[in-house]
Amino acid sequence: MECTGKLGGLAIDYASGRQKIEIEVNEDVRAEYDRLKDKDKLSVKIVQYREKRSLDANAYFHVLVGKIADITGQSNIYMKNRLISEYGEYERLCGNLVSLPLDDDINAYEVEFAHLQPTTETHINSKGKVFRINLVMRGSHTYNTKEMSRLIDGTVEEAKALGIETKSPEEIREMEERWGMKFEKA
Repeated sequence: MECTGKLGGLAIDYASGRQKIEIEVNEDVRAEYDRLKDKDKLSVKIVQYREKRSLDANAYFHVLVGKIADITGQSNIYMKNRLISEYGEYERLCGNLVSLPLDDDINAYEVEFAHLQPTTETHINSKGKVFRINLVMRGSHTYNTKEMSRLIDGTVEEAKALGIETKSPEEIREMEERWGMKFEKA
């Protein structure tokens, strides 16, 4: 269950040495509390709240991807991967960047199963086969509003540079209000 709220006080139980945290939540979590209250152990993750990006924001990104792909003669997959590589967010596992080696002759932007950022690093296996190391990028469907804003800002600038009409300043202001984002003005 995901919920939003704020941290209250932090106390230390000096008898056990354990810390106790008070959390105020915005949603009704009584059913979840009743389900879990008798469990011996729980795992809780506390992270800073960020609004999820809107489906409209992702749709606008994909519209621009299609227009840029048409103008440049690239496939939508290529263009989406390139834009996510340039303006997107890295995939991390336990705080470390995730990488994927591909045959040196495979274009990372044409890969459909993952968003990749090519690097200049290579690996040669024991048989002499060369693999290019690519950093894995998160898919835009996982972005919060701040991350999505950065992706759309870069995509809008690239579209404008190609002469592609983007949303008007008024429409961009409306999107900012609706999505809680800040897009660059031009």
